[in-house]
Amino acid sequence: WYRGTADAIYQNLHFLKTSHEPYVVIASGDCVYKMDYNKVLEYHIEKKADITVVCKDMPAGTNVDRYGTIKMNENCQIEDFEEKAIVAKSNTISCGIYVIRRRLLIEMIEKSAEEERYDFVRDILIRFKGQKRVFGYKLKDYWRNIASIQDYFETNMDFLNPEIRKYFFREY
Repeated sequence: WYRGTADAIYQNLHFLKTSHEPYVVIASGDCVYKMDYNKVLEYHIEKKADITVVCKDMPAGTNVDRYGTIKMNENCQIEDFEEKAIVAKSNTISCGIYVIRRRLLIEMIEKSAEEERYDFVRDILIRFKGQKRVFGYKLKDYWRNIASIQDYFETNMDFLNPEIRKYFFREY
């Protein structure tokens, strides 16, 4: 069993070590969105970032207590990252999508495993945000997290909106 998200990567580290790609995109599988990962990668390289976190500004009044919330400076460098805060200081949330250099990821995952730390967000992102160049890439388009039956229902209902359908699906 995986003890956490970092441990899941650690238990599959052989794949990363035998890969020759310079960058890794980590993406959670419980979200609905459409994104060109090449644009995020270009942004990551342009910023000379160690880690790039895809994030989204949620509308005022949205309950963000189940997400990681982010505060960035004017250059989009992440200054504060709280995971599932009781009282959020920001309405900018992490979408659970990250870009990181493959070698840096391997190094950080191995260090976390040595210290028996198993959570990618808490034990890598939050822990190293002051030591590494961590930037936010703002997603402006549709994004939904599917964490409950209610989320699943609401997301399906969103697809009744012709604009959302058109955004996701080509018309012939």
